[in-house]
Amino acid sequence: MNLVLQKYRILGKKGEGTFSEVLKCQHLKEGSYWACKKMKQTYDSLDQVNNLREIQAMRRLSPHANILELQEVIFDKKSGTLVLICELMDMNIYELIRGKRHYLPERKVKHYMYQLLKSVEHMHRNGIFHRDVKPENILIREDVLKLADFGSCRSVYSKQPYTEYISTRWYRAPECLLTDGYYTYKMDIWSVGCVFFEILSLHPLFPGSNEVDQIAKIHDIMGTPEASVLGKLKKSRGMNFNFPSKKGTGIERLLPHCSQESIDLIYQMCTYDPDERITAKQAIRHPYFKDLRDADKRAALAAKAKEKEEEKKEHVRPIQKDETATITTLEVDTSRTDKKKAETEISIPSLPKAPSLQSHPHIFKDRKKVDRVRRHRRVLAESQHQYNHTGLSLPKVSMNPSFHTSSFGGHYNAHNPSASTVSLLPSLSSTYKPPKPANKANKNIFGSYQLPSLDRRGAGF
Repeated sequence: MNLVLQKYRILGKKGEGTFSEVLKCQHLKEGSYWACKKMKQTYDSLDQVNNLREIQAMRRLSPHANILELQEVIFDKKSGTLVLICELMDMNIYELIRGKRHYLPERKVKHYMYQLLKSVEHMHRNGIFHRDVKPENILIREDVLKLADFGSCRSVYSKQPYTEYISTRWYRAPECLLTDGYYTYKMDIWSVGCVFFEILSLHPLFPGSNEVDQIAKIHDIMGTPEASVLGKLKKSRGMNFNFPSKKGTGIERLLPHCSQESIDLIYQMCTYDPDERITAKQAIRHPYFKDLRDADKRAALAAKAKEKEEEKKEHVRPIQKDETATITTLEVDTSRTDKKKAETEISIPSLPKAPSLQSHPHIFKDRKKVDRVRRHRRVLAESQHQYNHTGLSLPKVSMNPSFHTSSFGGHYNAHNPSASTVSLLPSLSSTYKPPKPANKANKNIFGSYQLPSLDRRGAGF
């Protein structure tokens, strides 16, 4: 204990068992409180200590929310003393229900049993079975339950037979009572069923005074098993298997205040035949725990969403005020684009800004009319150019603002121009109607010359 006293202050005794005593202690530097489990047996070497099943099991099963945490192992070579420093809990299940006159709320009992089954399932999944599940080895603190005391545990892969006198008698399974050590991890499930009943009723389910009485009490409540079930149990220890046939009073008579689902779960865990007995994983999936399973799923989804959110925050760091953000642009490689698309692309130059309507209202009053006037003027200029080139003069055309016809005259009289005077430009008055395109080509003048068509498509615009 000298090494322990160098780091911890002993505050008092918490409990004592066959192989150890538990002390409450405080870390000298940190001030935290711990449970100090001092072994009564002495050990010769550190290798012997490291090979202890309890230490190996606690290291393998940690960390788990419902398995007692092993904080430190202190071994004194001189005295051979071994001390395990574990987390400190408030009390065990036996201390919780001892002397109580009123039942615990079934909601709280359900919460405890759900945690106990999760610890057993975790243990079995990791290849270990406890062999001493009982209220004294189930610790609680602020409604958190943890399984403790792995001094009797074994590997599920180890060879039978095992130690015969294992587990506390009241929580011992029938195969442990009737065989010479031929039992499996299913014995833990029987013990959990007995603990479940005891928390609900505040009394042990099978309080036998000896092994024979223990079997009798099991048969009184559960009934005598069939011969085929007893035939599976080999290597009897000299016990007479000719049990008197009993039907059994049943568990429901002893739990009138409990739900049918809780009673059904106890029956499945305390099934006489270990092959038919429910597993810890199956028990967790029982309808009795549906609301707790749903709560676990919601908590898991929330934790996953929070984890993703934290990952996003780690990858996306906000820009500080003193940092300048640079903007990069992507350049398009036109050589990789489709050839046909590249050939049809047209570069459109920027157009001059259009004049405002306020500064030039007369330009945009009737844009179509203005365009048409310009087109007629261009036609006249081209005609003048043609006649001047041949030495002829184009007859003067008078402008008649009141002219509204939509076509030219039938022929042109070159000898009497005044008789065939035609207005080529329409009036810009608001009553003007746009001319219809000519259906027939203009007639020839002087054989090889003709006036250009005034059709919009032939004007070159």
